[in-house]
Amino acid sequence: MNPLRVMIVLVAAVSAIGLAVVMQKAMGGKAPPAAVVQAPAAIDKPMTQVLVAKRDLVIGERLTAADVTWQAWPSDAINAAFITNGAAAPAPTKTTAKAAKAVGDVADGMIGGVTPEKAIEGAIVRDPILASEPITSRKIVRGGEGGYLSVVLSPGKRAMAVPVTSETAVGGFVLPGDRVDVLQTREGQSGGEGEAAAKTVVAETILQNVRVLALDQSTAAEKDAKTIVAATATLEVGPIEAEALARAKAAGPVTLILRAYTDLGGPSGLGVRSQASNVVRVNRGGQTSNIAVRP
Repeated sequence: MNPLRVMIVLVAAVSAIGLAVVMQKAMGGKAPPAAVVQAPAAIDKPMTQVLVAKRDLVIGERLTAADVTWQAWPSDAINAAFITNGAAAPAPTKTTAKAAKAVGDVADGMIGGVTPEKAIEGAIVRDPILASEPITSRKIVRGGEGGYLSVVLSPGKRAMAVPVTSETAVGGFVLPGDRVDVLQTREGQSGGEGEAAAKTVVAETILQNVRVLALDQSTAAEKDAKTIVAATATLEVGPIEAEALARAKAAGPVTLILRAYTDLGGPSGLGVRSQASNVVRVNRGGQTSNIAVRP
């Protein structure tokens, strides 16, 4: 490289450094302050006090005031079915902790003109409610509107008891809340008359996918219990299903067939054969014959 060019570059660099030093001294020796970006202030989201369950509540439980509490809920997510104190409050922060507590105290005091104890006292749980889940009128029935069975029965349904044993109730693995098919077994006769008629056993599904309400007087299994050995099972059936079940009980013993949990959404009511006809197809010795049975 040409020595003259090198010298010119060095002189320019020294001049630039000197100019920078002079400018810094002229500004008081301090670098210009960096711009400070302030985060936007947090916006308090409106909240409303909602009545929720303190613990998991199972079907048939009778509620008391100790089973519920107030919980802040985003006002824009309030469902019309929720029980609220009817007023919104700002989201609690460190500076509004006392105000939030005051709002909770007011909410605890009144609900719809009455205390929360009076609003839910004696109500019966119709559908399971999880801890911290809002209490809704669809999942509870107010006190004085009936006992356990009359409350948990679906509209139009009836409760009917059938005798069972460990053998006819899946070894005791049928529990309240399960869905079952009801199978009846009885003696029948194949083709022929008199002595030529051969006796056989007929099995028929009377009801399918019906709910077990109780076993003896137990409406729920004890904690961690996997079986209940009972003498009576109470089933939820419709009026027509109740008549079919009564006829089946009179004709022979009935057996409960436990359905898979994933199959609970299937058809419910009379068995397929009960809906179709009063003819049973019996296969005996490789030969199939139709036998008319009396309903």
